[in-house]
Amino acid sequence: MQIRVELERLVTAAMQAAVDDGTLALEQLPEPALERPKDEANGDWASTVALRSAKLARRAPRDIAKAIVEHLPENQLVASTDIAGPGFINFTLLPSAYQDVIARVRAERADFGRSDIAGEKRKVNLEYVSANPTGPMHVGHGRWAALGNAMARVMRHAGYEVYEEFYVNDHGVQMDVFANSIVVRYLQLLGQPVEMPEQCYGGGYIRDIAQAILDEDGDVWADADPDERMVNFRERGYKAMLQSVQQTLEGFGNNFDCYFSERSLYEVGEDGKSAVDRALDAFDAAGYIYEREGATWFKSSEFGDEKDRVLIKGNGEMSYFMSDCAYHYDKLMRGFDLLIDIWGADHHGYVPRCEAMMSAWKRPGDLEVVLGQLVNLLRDGVQVRMSKRTGEMVTFNELIDEVGADATKYLMLSRSSGQAIDFDIEVAKRQDDTNPVYYVQYAHARICSILRKAAGIEGIDADMDVLSAEVVPQDADLSLLVHPCELALMRKMDDFGDLVAGAARDRAPFRLTHYAQELASLFHSFYTNCHVLGVEPELSAARLALVDAARINLAQALDLLGVSAPVSM
Repeated sequence: MQIRVELERLVTAAMQAAVDDGTLALEQLPEPALERPKDEANGDWASTVALRSAKLARRAPRDIAKAIVEHLPENQLVASTDIAGPGFINFTLLPSAYQDVIARVRAERADFGRSDIAGEKRKVNLEYVSANPTGPMHVGHGRWAALGNAMARVMRHAGYEVYEEFYVNDHGVQMDVFANSIVVRYLQLLGQPVEMPEQCYGGGYIRDIAQAILDEDGDVWADADPDERMVNFRERGYKAMLQSVQQTLEGFGNNFDCYFSERSLYEVGEDGKSAVDRALDAFDAAGYIYEREGATWFKSSEFGDEKDRVLIKGNGEMSYFMSDCAYHYDKLMRGFDLLIDIWGADHHGYVPRCEAMMSAWKRPGDLEVVLGQLVNLLRDGVQVRMSKRTGEMVTFNELIDEVGADATKYLMLSRSSGQAIDFDIEVAKRQDDTNPVYYVQYAHARICSILRKAAGIEGIDADMDVLSAEVVPQDADLSLLVHPCELALMRKMDDFGDLVAGAARDRAPFRLTHYAQELASLFHSFYTNCHVLGVEPELSAARLALVDAARINLAQALDLLGVSAPVSM
């Protein structure tokens, strides 16, 4: 059992005992409210329950704290208590309290720290990246790719069922602009004096698509029917860009459950209606649409939006918002309890109308929008705007090729999504402790090296789980682990379950990067101060068990971030 949970049980039992014998007058027991003290000199855990109980019990907080301490049941957890300040209760635990975490980590392995905080909103649709299929992915898309996948992994560890979805914006004017851009480049390659229109996609990738069509079909499209040519080029260009996006994401470790086509929202189903029709019907049945000046409007202002929104324009064309309404209604009809969208911060003004949409369908609170800030790409501290190779923007693919997927993910996840990231390419490539991901991965590799040395193995091909079972005795005496560096490692690992649950609840996987760095730092400190091999056999066995638990937990933290844990570096 996690130490915090057991300590909460003891504090609650103490309060109940104090109430039962008349020492405290409380009609309802408050939560124990345990937290880690900022200063380790104040113990392992602190409780503010006495402060929060003062008004209810009509007693001074220090008196309440004293009563709780005096009524603590006998236990094998608490070494000493201290009442500090106005009524904080500080607990210092016995070393044996933390030694159990080693056995838990090594027994539970990938399941260590699992919880179930999902509640009723268990089935989640997580939609992210959703880049337009009209060009290559940029570096900002890479941040959403890292964030979405890590968020899904962390939430699954906390009991959610997460379905990862990519929304393909393959409907609307931008697709025709994309197609026309390819047509112009194709004709230019044939030597025709045509110029790119003002509204176009002008990147070199457009020329590449046009060249591929020319190589495959020759000049057959030079004098073809413009509409037929437009449709053909649009579909071929769309297919090429979507395939490129999918290959990039799969290479980055993203495996979406679905690439959802916006076009499909307009396809008529067996019931004779499209997803757009069904969403409109739902608005109409709830009484929240009306006609004005030939257009169809949604009464979004009734739910706090600054104004009502157009769903169908006067010319019969669907608004962009109508597609979004149909898409989100379709998600609800697929049975999801909670919808989470990851958008760029420039979409913040779009959120109120989407919240209004959900309220109209009597699902308020079932849509969460995570807004993410941009990525500033640097090289040795100097901002990078263009690719040296192409003279255009640096694509996500180019960044991965230069830096690697692991470093890219880790640094993209190193800050809260609400904070901008300064991503320095040269820092990401360094193989020293100034590179955060290298620092963490090196700690894992160093532990693997220790286990190999303990087994007398030189190569790196051994399965580390099998190897650790061979070199760590089942009956290792963990009571020997009392050095401050050993206790610090164990204390940190015991925090893992709470950390993952909190990161899942707050949609904040960046906390795992901080945890991994702190655990790696504690291991490096332990390695400096505590020899694992070459000491008394009993102590060596205990320390091997400790470093193996740290290895498992480090690999687990990295895996929740989607980052690998190398066995050698």
